[in-house]
Parts: sequence; C-alpha cells; structure tokens
Amino acid sequence: MSKTILIIDDSPFIKRQITELTQKYDYKVMGHAVNGEEGIRMFTEIKPDLTILDIVMPGIDGMETASVLLQEDPDAKILMLSSICDTETINEVKSIGLKYLIPKPIEPDILFATMEMLMKN
Repeated sequence: MSKTILIIDDSPFIKRQITELTQKYDYKVMGHAVNGEEGIRMFTEIKPDLTILDIVMPGIDGMETASVLLQEDPDAKILMLSSICDTETINEVKSIGLKYLIPKPIEPDILFATMEMLMKN
C-alpha cells in the first residue's frame, strides 16, 4: 500500500517535481497546500504518512506550521525543505523537534533517502 504525502509549499514547481518523482516509488501525493493555514487544514483531513513542508511561505511560515502539526500529532513525520539551510535555520528546525531539513533545489536521491529514513523512525 502506498505511503501518503501532503506537500505544503507555495511553489507549483516543487509540487510537480515531488509528485513526478514519487510516482516511481511507493508514495502517493494526496494533497498540495500553498500556505501554512491551508496545510494545517489539509493535514487534519488527509492524515498523511509524510508531510513535506517548505519553510518560507506566505502567511504562517513552515516553522510555525510544523509546530502546529506536531501539537496535533506528536508522531507526525515532517520533512522540511528550504533554500535557506544555514546554521540558524538548522538549529530552529531542531528546536521544534524535527530532524530532517533538505535544501532546495531538490536532489532526487537526497529526497528519497531522507524520506525513507524518516519513515523508518
């Protein structure tokens, strides 16, 4: 059975890229939100196995969105994406309880290796 994914990212390119890449594996994109507010609502409705979440978005950013999702489901599997992967951002991701942040542009091998590690934990 396919693992379900929710993408929360304001970039249509990222949504398309992840959707196309995951079709080759045992994952299925079940929804795409373009901001944190929509992502939180969709997370509650879909209850995905994995949420791929951008940090920089309009409205509620990815850090705040991740905090809300983790309050709703402390076991939520969240993979953060960002074009900003400096020490401060990495530390902020860790401070909210997440372990995985991958840089944009997405490298397919890194995306899948990270998804697999996250799903095993």
